[in-house]
Amino acid sequence: MSDHASPTVTAQQSWSITAGANDTRHGACIELTDVSKTYPGQEEAAVESFSMVIPAGELVCFIGPSGCGKTTTMKMVNRLIEPSSGRITIDGQDVLSLNPHQLRRRIGYVIQQIGLLPHMTIADNIALVPRMLGWDRRKTAMRVDELLDLVGLEPDRYRSRYPRQLSGGQQQRVGVARALAADPPAMLMDEPFGATDPITRERLQNEFRALQQRLRKTIIFVTHDFEEALRLGDRIAVLGERSRIIQYDTPDRILAAPANDYVRSFVGGQAAIKRLGLIRAGDLNLLPAGFDGIPTVSDNASLRDVLDTLVSHRTRRVAVRAADGTVRGELDFDTVALAADSGGER
Repeated sequence: MSDHASPTVTAQQSWSITAGANDTRHGACIELTDVSKTYPGQEEAAVESFSMVIPAGELVCFIGPSGCGKTTTMKMVNRLIEPSSGRITIDGQDVLSLNPHQLRRRIGYVIQQIGLLPHMTIADNIALVPRMLGWDRRKTAMRVDELLDLVGLEPDRYRSRYPRQLSGGQQQRVGVARALAADPPAMLMDEPFGATDPITRERLQNEFRALQQRLRKTIIFVTHDFEEALRLGDRIAVLGERSRIIQYDTPDRILAAPANDYVRSFVGGQAAIKRLGLIRAGDLNLLPAGFDGIPTVSDNASLRDVLDTLVSHRTRRVAVRAADGTVRGELDFDTVALAADSGGER
C-alpha cells in the first residue's frame, strides 16, 4: 500500500499481512453485539439480536435448519449483507467504519460454488486479491506458489491450468488458496465442501483441519452437516430461527450435555462413538510398545479410526506411530472404551 493511503485503508492495515510462510498472521477476535437484520417489507427479522464472541484463531461452525439465518449472519461480518442494527468488530475495529470493498479484501471468503473465474488461470485466480492490494509481481508469484504447495497442488503442474482442467476437489483447494492469498486473520466459509462427493468431502475436511491447526485463522464455517461441525469446529453454535443461539459450546460439551431436545436432535444417536472422533490417538497416555505384528495407526488418527482398526483386524492392541515413522507406544481396546466414556480425559 502507498504511504498516502486514505484514513479508512490505514485503519485496516493492522489486518494486512506480509507474504511468506514465516510471517503468517494468526486469527483476530470477531465480536458481534446485538446484531439484527430486517429486510424491507418483512415484519419479522431474519436475524434478531445476535451476540457472540469468536476467539482469535478458532473455527466456529454455525449449524441449524435451512432458512434460520446462518448465512445471513455470516455475511454481515464482511458486509455482503448490511446489518440493520448492532455492532461487529474484528480485533476491536468496527467493520461498519471501514470501506466495505477494502474490508472484503482482508477477509477470506469460500463458498460451495467455489466461484473461480473460468477465463483466468489458477495462478491468476489466486493472485486476484493481492493484485487488488497492489502487491508487486514477484511477491504475488511467490505467494501463489506458496499457497499451491500449502493446499497440496504442485505449482509447476497447476499454476498455468484453468479451472475446467481440475477436478471438483482440486477446484475447492484453489478456492481455499485464493481465500488465504492476502493471509487474512479471518475467513468466512459457506458450506465450502457441500458440492463434493462424500469421499472427496471427507478428504478435504481432514486436509483443511490439518491446515487450520497450522494457520490458526479465525473462521466462521456454515454447515448443515453435524458430523462436519464435529470434525472441524473448535466450537459449534447450534442456531434456531432468526439465528437465535440455542447452544454455543465445544463439540465435546455439546455431545456430552446437549442443552435441550432441539440440540439433541442434531446430536442424534451414538454420542459416545461420535466423541471418539474428537480425540487423537497421540493425545492419550500410550501403553509401552512391545507387541510385534500388530496393526499401526497414525498418532493423528481419531479414536474412532483406532476403534475401526481394532475391530476390522480383530485385535485388542494397535501400535501408534509418529509422522517420522517411530512407534510412540500402543493403545488397547479398554483405553479406547474408557476415553469414550470420559471424553478423552486421562
